[in-house]
Amino acid sequence: MFNAVVISVFVMVVLSLLRLNVVLAILFAALSAGAAAGLSLSDTIEMLVSGMGGQANTALSYILLGAFAVMIGYSGITGFLVKHLIKVLKGKKAVLLLTIAGVACLSQNVVPVHIAFIPILIPPLLHLFDTMKLDRRGVATALTFGLKAPYVMIPAGFGLIFHGIIRDEMNANGMSINLGQIPIALLLPGIGMLCGLLFAIFITFRKDRDTSVQQMKDISAEEETAATTEKKMIFTMSHFFTIIAIISALAVQLAADSLILGALTGIILMLVFRIVPFKEGENIVNDGIKMMGMIAFVMLVASGYATVLQDIGAVEELVETSSTIVGDSKFFGAVAILIVGMIITMGIGSSFGTIPILAALFVPLCSALGFSPLATAALIGTAGAVGDAGSPASDSTLGPTSGLNADGKHNHIWDTCVPTFLHFNIPLLIFGLIAALIL
Repeated sequence: MFNAVVISVFVMVVLSLLRLNVVLAILFAALSAGAAAGLSLSDTIEMLVSGMGGQANTALSYILLGAFAVMIGYSGITGFLVKHLIKVLKGKKAVLLLTIAGVACLSQNVVPVHIAFIPILIPPLLHLFDTMKLDRRGVATALTFGLKAPYVMIPAGFGLIFHGIIRDEMNANGMSINLGQIPIALLLPGIGMLCGLLFAIFITFRKDRDTSVQQMKDISAEEETAATTEKKMIFTMSHFFTIIAIISALAVQLAADSLILGALTGIILMLVFRIVPFKEGENIVNDGIKMMGMIAFVMLVASGYATVLQDIGAVEELVETSSTIVGDSKFFGAVAILIVGMIITMGIGSSFGTIPILAALFVPLCSALGFSPLATAALIGTAGAVGDAGSPASDSTLGPTSGLNADGKHNHIWDTCVPTFLHFNIPLLIFGLIAALIL
Protein backbone atom coordinates (compact mmCIF):
# COMPACT_ATOMS: atom_id res chain seq x y z
CA MET A 1 0.00 0.00 0.00
CA PHE A 2 2.79 2.46 0.87
CA ASN A 3 5.23 1.40 -1.85
CA ALA A 4 6.80 4.39 -3.62
CA VAL A 5 5.55 3.23 -7.04
CA VAL A 6 1.96 2.85 -5.84
CA ILE A 7 2.02 6.21 -4.03
CA SER A 8 3.54 8.10 -6.94
CA VAL A 9 1.26 6.59 -9.60
CA PHE A 10 -1.74 7.35 -7.37
CA VAL A 11 -0.57 10.96 -7.06
CA MET A 12 -0.09 11.24 -10.83
CA VAL A 13 -3.52 9.79 -11.63
CA VAL A 14 -5.41 11.89 -9.06
CA LEU A 15 -3.71 15.15 -10.09
CA SER A 16 -4.31 14.37 -13.77
CA LEU A 17 -7.99 13.64 -13.15
CA LEU A 18 -8.21 16.99 -11.34
CA ARG A 19 -7.04 18.53 -14.64
CA LEU A 20 -3.63 19.61 -13.42
CA ASN A 21 -1.20 19.86 -16.32
CA VAL A 22 0.25 16.41 -17.01
CA VAL A 23 3.86 17.65 -16.81
CA LEU A 24 3.25 19.00 -13.31
CA ALA A 25 1.39 15.82 -12.36
CA ILE A 26 4.36 13.67 -13.39
CA LEU A 27 6.80 15.99 -11.58
CA PHE A 28 4.78 15.78 -8.36
CA ALA A 29 4.56 12.00 -8.79
CA ALA A 30 8.35 11.77 -9.10
CA LEU A 31 8.83 13.95 -6.02
CA SER A 32 6.38 11.80 -4.03
CA ALA A 33 8.25 8.65 -5.09
CA GLY A 34 11.53 10.16 -3.94
CA ALA A 35 10.01 11.30 -0.66
CA ALA A 36 8.54 7.82 -0.03
CA ALA A 37 12.01 6.35 -0.61
CA GLY A 38 13.61 8.79 1.82
CA LEU A 39 15.32 11.02 -0.77
CA SER A 40 15.56 14.78 -0.44
CA LEU A 41 13.80 16.99 -2.98
CA SER A 42 17.09 18.10 -4.52
CA ASP A 43 18.32 14.50 -4.89
CA THR A 44 15.04 13.45 -6.51
CA ILE A 45 15.15 16.36 -8.96
CA GLU A 46 18.77 15.57 -9.83
CA MET A 47 17.86 11.93 -10.47
CA LEU A 48 14.86 12.95 -12.59
CA VAL A 49 16.86 15.40 -14.72
CA SER A 50 19.60 12.83 -15.26
CA GLY A 51 17.05 10.42 -16.72
CA MET A 52 15.33 12.89 -19.05
CA GLY A 53 17.88 12.26 -21.79
CA GLY A 54 16.45 8.80 -22.31
CA GLN A 55 13.67 10.23 -24.50
CA ALA A 56 15.61 13.10 -26.12
CA ASN A 57 15.57 11.37 -29.51
CA THR A 58 11.81 10.86 -29.33
CA ALA A 59 11.19 14.45 -28.18
CA LEU A 60 13.14 15.95 -31.08
CA SER A 61 11.39 13.58 -33.47
CA TYR A 62 7.97 14.78 -32.32
CA ILE A 63 8.86 18.46 -32.68
CA LEU A 64 10.22 18.00 -36.21
CA LEU A 65 7.20 15.88 -37.08
CA GLY A 66 4.91 18.65 -35.86
CA ALA A 67 6.65 21.18 -38.13
CA PHE A 68 6.38 18.79 -41.09
CA ALA A 69 2.67 18.23 -40.39
CA VAL A 70 2.02 21.99 -40.34
CA MET A 71 3.85 22.33 -43.67
CA ILE A 72 1.65 19.61 -45.20
CA GLY A 73 -1.41 21.45 -43.95
CA TYR A 74 -0.02 24.68 -45.42
CA SER A 75 0.18 23.02 -48.85
CA GLY A 76 -3.59 22.46 -48.85
CA ILE A 77 -3.36 18.84 -49.99
CA THR A 78 -5.29 17.57 -46.97
CA GLY A 79 -8.34 19.42 -48.30
CA PHE A 80 -8.73 16.77 -50.99
CA LEU A 81 -8.74 14.01 -48.39
CA VAL A 82 -11.33 15.75 -46.24
CA LYS A 83 -13.50 16.53 -49.28
CA HIS A 84 -13.50 12.87 -50.32
CA LEU A 85 -14.20 11.58 -46.82
CA ILE A 86 -17.12 13.99 -46.38
CA LYS A 87 -18.77 12.56 -49.49
CA VAL A 88 -18.12 8.90 -48.64
CA LEU A 89 -18.45 8.73 -44.85
CA LYS A 90 -20.81 11.53 -43.87
CA GLY A 91 -23.38 10.06 -41.48
CA LYS A 92 -21.47 6.77 -41.12
CA LYS A 93 -19.84 7.19 -37.73
CA ALA A 94 -19.03 3.54 -37.07
CA VAL A 95 -17.47 3.12 -40.52
CA LEU A 96 -15.35 6.24 -40.00
CA LEU A 97 -14.12 5.07 -36.58
CA LEU A 98 -13.32 1.59 -37.87
CA THR A 99 -11.47 3.15 -40.81
CA ILE A 100 -9.40 5.31 -38.44
CA ALA A 101 -8.61 2.25 -36.31
CA GLY A 102 -7.58 0.36 -39.47
CA VAL A 103 -5.26 3.16 -40.63
CA ALA A 104 -3.72 3.28 -37.15
CA CYS A 105 -3.14 -0.49 -37.29
CA LEU A 106 -1.24 -0.11 -40.57
CA SER A 107 1.07 2.37 -38.83
CA GLN A 108 2.36 -0.38 -36.54
CA ASN A 109 3.04 -3.22 -38.95
CA VAL A 110 2.64 -2.55 -42.68
CA VAL A 111 4.10 0.97 -42.69
CA PRO A 112 5.71 1.24 -39.23
CA VAL A 113 5.53 5.00 -38.63
CA HIS A 114 3.82 4.68 -35.21
CA ILE A 115 2.15 8.01 -34.28
CA ALA A 116 3.78 9.96 -37.14
CA PHE A 117 0.57 9.89 -39.21
CA ILE A 118 -1.69 11.39 -36.51
CA PRO A 119 -0.75 15.10 -36.69
CA ILE A 120 -0.91 14.85 -40.48
CA LEU A 121 -4.23 12.98 -40.84
CA ILE A 122 -6.38 13.97 -37.86
CA PRO A 123 -6.33 17.83 -37.63
CA PRO A 124 -7.84 18.28 -41.13
CA LEU A 125 -10.67 15.91 -40.13
CA LEU A 126 -11.70 17.78 -36.97
CA HIS A 127 -14.21 19.88 -38.91
CA LEU A 128 -15.71 16.68 -40.33
CA PHE A 129 -15.96 15.18 -36.83
CA ASP A 130 -17.85 18.25 -35.59
CA THR A 131 -20.11 18.29 -38.63
CA MET A 132 -21.02 14.64 -38.00
CA LYS A 133 -21.38 15.34 -34.25
CA LEU A 134 -18.87 12.54 -33.72
CA ASP A 135 -17.65 12.03 -30.15
CA ARG A 136 -13.89 12.60 -30.24
CA ARG A 137 -13.43 10.17 -27.35
CA GLY A 138 -14.45 7.48 -29.80
CA VAL A 139 -11.77 8.68 -32.22
CA ALA A 140 -9.18 8.61 -29.42
CA THR A 141 -10.21 5.05 -28.57
CA ALA A 142 -9.94 3.97 -32.22
CA LEU A 143 -6.49 5.54 -32.57
CA THR A 144 -5.16 4.01 -29.35
CA PHE A 145 -6.46 0.60 -30.41
CA GLY A 146 -4.55 0.88 -33.68
CA LEU A 147 -1.40 1.96 -31.85
CA LYS A 148 -1.50 -0.95 -29.37
CA ALA A 149 -3.40 -4.00 -30.57
CA PRO A 150 -1.24 -4.76 -33.65
CA TYR A 151 2.03 -4.94 -31.73
CA VAL A 152 0.33 -7.10 -29.09
CA MET A 153 -1.00 -9.65 -31.62
CA ILE A 154 0.91 -9.40 -34.90
CA PRO A 155 4.63 -10.35 -35.16
CA ALA A 156 5.50 -7.75 -37.80
CA GLY A 157 6.84 -4.20 -37.62
CA PHE A 158 6.68 -2.95 -34.06
CA GLY A 159 4.94 -6.19 -33.12
CA LEU A 160 8.03 -8.16 -34.13
CA ILE A 161 10.13 -5.93 -31.88
CA PHE A 162 7.70 -6.32 -28.97
CA HIS A 163 7.52 -10.09 -29.33
CA GLY A 164 11.29 -10.28 -29.72
CA ILE A 165 11.79 -8.40 -26.44
CA ILE A 166 9.46 -10.82 -24.64
CA ARG A 167 11.29 -13.85 -26.05
CA ASP A 168 14.77 -12.48 -25.35
CA GLU A 169 13.97 -11.40 -21.79
CA MET A 170 12.24 -14.68 -20.93
CA ASN A 171 15.17 -16.67 -22.31
CA ALA A 172 17.62 -14.44 -20.46
CA ASN A 173 15.79 -15.13 -17.21
CA GLY A 174 15.82 -18.91 -17.55
CA MET A 175 12.56 -19.75 -19.34
CA SER A 176 12.91 -20.91 -22.95
CA ILE A 177 10.31 -19.89 -25.55
CA ASN A 178 10.26 -19.54 -29.34
CA LEU A 179 9.28 -16.34 -31.14
CA GLY A 180 6.47 -18.18 -32.94
CA GLN A 181 4.82 -19.00 -29.61
CA ILE A 182 4.42 -15.36 -28.54
CA PRO A 183 1.50 -14.51 -30.91
CA ILE A 184 -0.35 -17.59 -29.63
CA ALA A 185 0.15 -16.46 -26.04
CA LEU A 186 -1.06 -12.91 -26.75
CA LEU A 187 -4.00 -13.78 -29.02
CA LEU A 188 -6.60 -13.73 -26.23
CA PRO A 189 -5.42 -10.38 -24.75
CA GLY A 190 -5.57 -8.92 -28.27
CA ILE A 191 -9.12 -10.21 -28.71
CA GLY A 192 -9.95 -8.47 -25.44
CA MET A 193 -8.78 -5.17 -26.91
CA LEU A 194 -10.90 -5.76 -30.01
CA CYS A 195 -13.94 -6.30 -27.79
CA GLY A 196 -13.16 -3.01 -26.04
CA LEU A 197 -12.96 -1.18 -29.37
CA LEU A 198 -16.27 -2.56 -30.62
CA PHE A 199 -17.95 -1.74 -27.30
CA ALA A 200 -16.67 1.86 -27.55
CA ILE A 201 -17.80 2.33 -31.16
CA PHE A 202 -21.22 0.67 -31.05
CA ILE A 203 -22.27 1.37 -27.45
CA THR A 204 -20.31 3.93 -25.42
CA PHE A 205 -19.75 6.61 -28.07
CA ARG A 206 -22.59 5.76 -30.43
CA LYS A 207 -24.67 8.84 -29.62
CA ASP A 208 -24.14 12.30 -31.09
CA ARG A 209 -21.75 14.54 -29.21
CA ASP A 210 -23.51 17.50 -27.60
CA THR A 211 -22.56 20.63 -29.51
CA SER A 212 -23.19 24.12 -28.21
CA VAL A 213 -25.07 26.74 -30.25
CA GLN A 214 -21.89 28.75 -30.71
CA GLN A 215 -20.01 25.69 -31.98
CA MET A 216 -22.85 25.01 -34.46
CA LYS A 217 -22.57 28.57 -35.75
CA ASP A 218 -18.83 28.12 -36.17
CA ILE A 219 -19.39 24.85 -38.04
CA SER A 220 -22.00 26.47 -40.33
CA ALA A 221 -19.60 29.30 -41.11
CA GLU A 222 -16.83 26.82 -41.87
CA GLU A 223 -19.15 24.86 -44.16
CA GLU A 224 -20.04 28.00 -46.09
CA THR A 225 -16.35 28.83 -46.48
CA ALA A 226 -15.57 25.26 -47.55
CA ALA A 227 -18.39 25.33 -50.10
CA THR A 228 -17.07 28.57 -51.53
CA THR A 229 -13.49 27.35 -51.86
CA GLU A 230 -14.32 23.78 -52.90
CA LYS A 231 -15.02 24.78 -56.51
CA LYS A 232 -11.59 26.43 -56.71
CA MET A 233 -9.81 23.37 -55.36
CA ILE A 234 -7.58 21.95 -58.09
CA PHE A 235 -4.54 19.69 -58.02
CA THR A 236 -1.36 21.76 -58.46
CA MET A 237 2.36 21.10 -58.73
CA SER A 238 2.67 22.11 -55.08
CA HIS A 239 0.41 19.22 -54.15
CA PHE A 240 2.45 16.87 -56.34
CA PHE A 241 5.70 17.97 -54.68
CA THR A 242 4.05 17.60 -51.26
CA ILE A 243 3.31 13.95 -52.05
CA ILE A 244 6.95 13.52 -53.13
CA ALA A 245 8.09 15.04 -49.81
CA ILE A 246 5.80 12.72 -47.80
CA ILE A 247 6.98 9.61 -49.66
CA SER A 248 10.63 10.68 -49.32
CA ALA A 249 10.24 11.31 -45.60
CA LEU A 250 8.72 7.85 -45.14
CA ALA A 251 11.43 6.18 -47.25
CA VAL A 252 14.26 7.86 -45.33
CA GLN A 253 12.66 7.02 -41.99
CA LEU A 254 12.36 3.33 -42.86
CA ALA A 255 15.80 3.12 -44.50
CA ALA A 256 17.65 4.94 -41.73
CA ASP A 257 15.35 3.75 -38.90
CA SER A 258 15.21 7.38 -37.76
CA LEU A 259 12.08 9.50 -37.40
CA ILE A 260 14.30 12.56 -37.01
CA LEU A 261 15.97 12.07 -40.39
CA GLY A 262 12.63 11.26 -42.02
CA ALA A 263 10.89 14.38 -40.72
CA LEU A 264 13.93 16.53 -41.50
CA THR A 265 13.97 15.19 -45.07
CA GLY A 266 10.32 16.15 -45.52
CA ILE A 267 10.90 19.63 -44.11
CA ILE A 268 13.91 20.27 -46.36
CA LEU A 269 12.03 19.14 -49.48
CA MET A 270 9.02 21.30 -48.63
CA LEU A 271 11.36 24.30 -48.46
CA VAL A 272 13.43 23.35 -51.52
CA PHE A 273 10.31 22.84 -53.64
CA ARG A 274 9.06 26.23 -52.42
CA ILE A 275 5.83 24.69 -51.15
CA VAL A 276 6.43 26.68 -47.99
CA PRO A 277 8.18 30.06 -48.47
CA PHE A 278 11.35 30.56 -46.47
CA LYS A 279 9.82 33.65 -44.87
CA GLU A 280 7.10 31.43 -43.34
CA GLY A 281 9.65 28.98 -41.93
CA GLU A 282 9.74 30.52 -38.46
CA ASN A 283 5.95 30.60 -38.11
CA ILE A 284 5.70 27.01 -39.37
CA VAL A 285 8.22 25.73 -36.82
CA ASN A 286 6.50 27.68 -34.04
CA ASP A 287 3.16 26.15 -34.98
CA GLY A 288 4.78 22.71 -35.08
CA ILE A 289 6.17 23.21 -31.58
CA LYS A 290 2.72 24.29 -30.38
CA MET A 291 1.26 21.07 -31.80
CA MET A 292 3.87 18.55 -30.62
CA GLY A 293 6.16 20.40 -28.21
CA MET A 294 4.01 19.64 -25.19
CA ILE A 295 4.07 15.93 -25.98
CA ALA A 296 7.82 16.04 -26.50
CA PHE A 297 8.35 17.59 -23.10
CA VAL A 298 5.98 15.14 -21.41
CA MET A 299 8.07 12.28 -22.84
CA LEU A 300 11.25 13.88 -21.44
CA VAL A 301 9.78 14.29 -17.96
CA ALA A 302 8.27 10.78 -18.08
CA SER A 303 11.69 9.36 -18.89
CA GLY A 304 13.10 11.07 -15.81
CA TYR A 305 10.22 9.78 -13.70
CA ALA A 306 10.89 6.22 -14.88
CA THR A 307 14.54 6.63 -13.86
CA VAL A 308 13.48 7.71 -10.36
CA LEU A 309 11.20 4.67 -9.96
CA GLN A 310 13.91 2.26 -11.08
CA ASP A 311 16.85 3.80 -9.23
CA ILE A 312 15.15 3.96 -5.82
CA GLY A 313 14.42 0.20 -5.99
CA ALA A 314 10.68 0.65 -5.43
CA VAL A 315 9.73 -1.61 -8.33
CA GLU A 316 11.59 -4.61 -6.90
CA GLU A 317 10.10 -3.92 -3.48
CA LEU A 318 6.59 -3.88 -4.94
CA VAL A 319 7.15 -7.23 -6.66
CA GLU A 320 8.59 -8.85 -3.53
CA THR A 321 5.58 -7.72 -1.50
CA SER A 322 3.18 -9.05 -4.16
CA SER A 323 5.00 -12.39 -4.27
CA THR A 324 4.65 -12.79 -0.50
CA ILE A 325 0.92 -12.09 -0.62
CA VAL A 326 0.00 -14.53 -3.44
CA GLY A 327 1.65 -17.57 -1.90
CA ASP A 328 1.26 -20.67 -4.11
CA SER A 329 -1.96 -19.61 -5.86
CA LYS A 330 -1.75 -19.40 -9.66
CA PHE A 331 -4.90 -17.28 -9.82
CA PHE A 332 -3.77 -14.68 -7.30
CA GLY A 333 -0.26 -14.80 -8.72
CA ALA A 334 -1.56 -13.95 -12.20
CA VAL A 335 -3.77 -11.18 -10.82
CA ALA A 336 -0.83 -9.69 -8.88
CA ILE A 337 1.47 -9.79 -11.92
CA LEU A 338 -1.09 -8.05 -14.14
CA ILE A 339 -1.98 -5.36 -11.60
CA VAL A 340 1.65 -4.63 -10.72
CA GLY A 341 2.43 -4.52 -14.43
CA MET A 342 -0.37 -2.01 -14.95
CA ILE A 343 0.90 0.22 -12.16
CA ILE A 344 4.49 0.16 -13.43
CA THR A 345 3.51 0.72 -17.06
CA MET A 346 1.19 3.62 -16.19
CA GLY A 347 4.10 5.27 -14.43
CA ILE A 348 6.78 4.58 -17.03
CA GLY A 349 4.42 5.02 -20.00
CA SER A 350 6.07 2.46 -22.27
CA SER A 351 5.12 -1.17 -22.89
CA PHE A 352 8.42 -1.83 -24.65
CA GLY A 353 10.45 -0.31 -21.80
CA THR A 354 8.49 -2.18 -19.13
CA ILE A 355 8.95 -5.73 -20.50
CA PRO A 356 12.64 -6.12 -19.46
CA ILE A 357 11.77 -5.00 -15.92
CA LEU A 358 8.75 -7.29 -15.64
CA ALA A 359 10.52 -10.31 -17.13
CA ALA A 360 13.45 -10.05 -14.74
CA LEU A 361 11.11 -9.79 -11.78
CA PHE A 362 8.27 -12.14 -12.72
CA VAL A 363 9.74 -15.02 -14.77
CA PRO A 364 11.20 -16.63 -11.61
CA LEU A 365 7.84 -16.20 -9.85
CA CYS A 366 5.94 -17.71 -12.81
CA SER A 367 8.34 -20.64 -12.84
CA ALA A 368 7.87 -21.21 -9.12
CA LEU A 369 4.07 -21.10 -9.47
CA GLY A 370 4.17 -23.65 -12.29
CA PHE A 371 3.09 -21.44 -15.20
CA SER A 372 3.99 -22.78 -18.66
CA PRO A 373 6.16 -20.70 -21.03
CA LEU A 374 3.02 -19.78 -23.04
CA ALA A 375 1.17 -18.68 -19.90
CA THR A 376 4.21 -16.73 -18.72
CA ALA A 377 4.49 -14.99 -22.09
CA ALA A 378 0.81 -14.10 -21.88
CA LEU A 379 1.30 -12.64 -18.42
CA ILE A 380 4.49 -10.73 -19.23
CA GLY A 381 3.15 -9.39 -22.55
CA THR A 382 -0.21 -8.40 -21.09
CA ALA A 383 1.36 -6.88 -17.98
CA GLY A 384 3.55 -4.77 -20.27
CA ALA A 385 0.63 -3.69 -22.48
CA VAL A 386 -1.94 -3.03 -19.76
CA GLY A 387 -1.57 0.48 -18.41
CA ASP A 388 -0.08 1.83 -21.64
CA ALA A 389 -3.58 2.78 -22.72
CA GLY A 390 -4.75 5.31 -20.17
CA SER A 391 -1.29 6.40 -19.02
CA PRO A 392 -0.93 10.21 -19.21
CA ALA A 393 2.73 9.72 -20.22
CA SER A 394 2.24 7.12 -22.97
CA ASP A 395 2.61 7.96 -26.66
CA SER A 396 -0.43 5.71 -27.22
CA THR A 397 -2.49 8.46 -25.54
CA LEU A 398 -0.31 11.49 -26.23
CA GLY A 399 -0.33 10.78 -29.97
CA PRO A 400 -4.14 10.80 -30.35
CA THR A 401 -4.40 13.92 -28.18
CA SER A 402 -1.87 15.75 -30.36
CA GLY A 403 -4.18 15.42 -33.35
CA LEU A 404 -7.56 15.74 -31.66
CA ASN A 405 -6.60 18.81 -29.62
CA ALA A 406 -5.24 20.77 -32.60
CA ASP A 407 -8.17 23.17 -32.21
CA GLY A 408 -8.11 23.15 -28.40
CA LYS A 409 -11.36 21.21 -27.96
CA HIS A 410 -10.00 17.90 -26.62
CA ASN A 411 -8.81 17.19 -23.08
CA HIS A 412 -5.89 14.76 -22.76
CA ILE A 413 -6.98 13.14 -19.49
CA TRP A 414 -10.78 12.99 -19.67
CA ASP A 415 -11.16 12.65 -23.45
CA THR A 416 -8.23 10.30 -24.19
CA CYS A 417 -6.74 8.66 -21.08
CA VAL A 418 -9.93 7.80 -19.18
CA PRO A 419 -11.83 6.34 -22.18
CA THR A 420 -8.85 4.29 -23.37
CA PHE A 421 -8.11 3.06 -19.84
CA LEU A 422 -11.67 1.82 -19.36
CA HIS A 423 -12.08 0.24 -22.80
CA PHE A 424 -8.69 -1.46 -23.09
CA ASN A 425 -7.12 -2.05 -19.69
CA ILE A 426 -10.14 -3.82 -18.22
CA PRO A 427 -10.44 -6.28 -21.18
CA LEU A 428 -6.67 -6.80 -21.13
CA LEU A 429 -6.75 -7.72 -17.44
CA ILE A 430 -9.67 -10.13 -17.91
CA PHE A 431 -8.49 -11.82 -21.11
CA GLY A 432 -4.84 -11.85 -19.97
CA LEU A 433 -5.88 -13.65 -16.79
CA ILE A 434 -7.90 -16.19 -18.79
CA ALA A 435 -4.96 -16.78 -21.14
CA ALA A 436 -2.59 -17.36 -18.22
CA LEU A 437 -4.90 -19.91 -16.61
CA ILE A 438 -5.74 -21.97 -19.73
CA LEU A 439 -2.40 -22.00 -21.60
